[in-house]
Amino acid sequence: MSAIKKQYKRITTNSLIEMKSNGEKISMLTAYDYTMAKIIDNAGVDVLLVGDSASNVMAGHETTLPITLDQMIYHASSVVRASNRSLVVVDIPFGSYQSDSKEALRSAIRIMKESGAHAVKVEGGIEIENALSRIIQAGIPVMGHLGLTPQSIYQFGTYTVRAKEEAEAEKLLADAKLLEAKGCFALVLEKIPAKLAKKVAESLTIPVIGIGAGPDVDGQVLVVHDMLGMTHEFHPRFLRRYANLYDEMSNAFTQYNADVKAKDFPNEKEQY
Repeated sequence: MSAIKKQYKRITTNSLIEMKSNGEKISMLTAYDYTMAKIIDNAGVDVLLVGDSASNVMAGHETTLPITLDQMIYHASSVVRASNRSLVVVDIPFGSYQSDSKEALRSAIRIMKESGAHAVKVEGGIEIENALSRIIQAGIPVMGHLGLTPQSIYQFGTYTVRAKEEAEAEKLLADAKLLEAKGCFALVLEKIPAKLAKKVAESLTIPVIGIGAGPDVDGQVLVVHDMLGMTHEFHPRFLRRYANLYDEMSNAFTQYNADVKAKDFPNEKEQY
């Protein structure tokens, strides 16, 4: 028997907790600009994540590390202006919260005040406990992120599945419980075994959103450029492509170029 789906005019952190309680799955996609965010919001997606993955898909960097706080605020401001229903969550970028809890709070406050976002997201567990506590104590909603944490990619040395070994799995579960106890309203689990993700989701009262974490969590997130087939060279197992925009866009650009060269564009109906 399917769960009754409640209609929400505006998704809040409390809405996500209600969804978990009611057995309704949570949908989340990344967004970095007004036009794309408007389309996603109108489609009824619950959460817009202004991810530091903008460093990759928008700026062309190899990792998420180079993107700055100012750049994240710029992207977040654009997304917030497009959102009428979706909850907007913004990644605090690398180097803006890890070393100093006071700096972490300043970064979170800047994101909330200057972009108008609804919440922030941070990566890590016990290692960022002090920063997390200070941000939450200031009244700022925080989404956690465990498993494969891209801001730590040089420490990992690989994008392989995390927490396959018992010790790392136990630490991940302990960190998840810590994040809930500290006041996080939700948690992202990235690229971990599905059985472990299920165990974490069942152990927490806050919603758990997966990416490469199997079906038995409370919601799913994908990078929008990946699921639309724009980043066509990226082929992780967890990715389902819902469109092939790379080919469609390439064909459109090629045809436009040909029409201009052939003096076919603009025609008589396309001029004043």
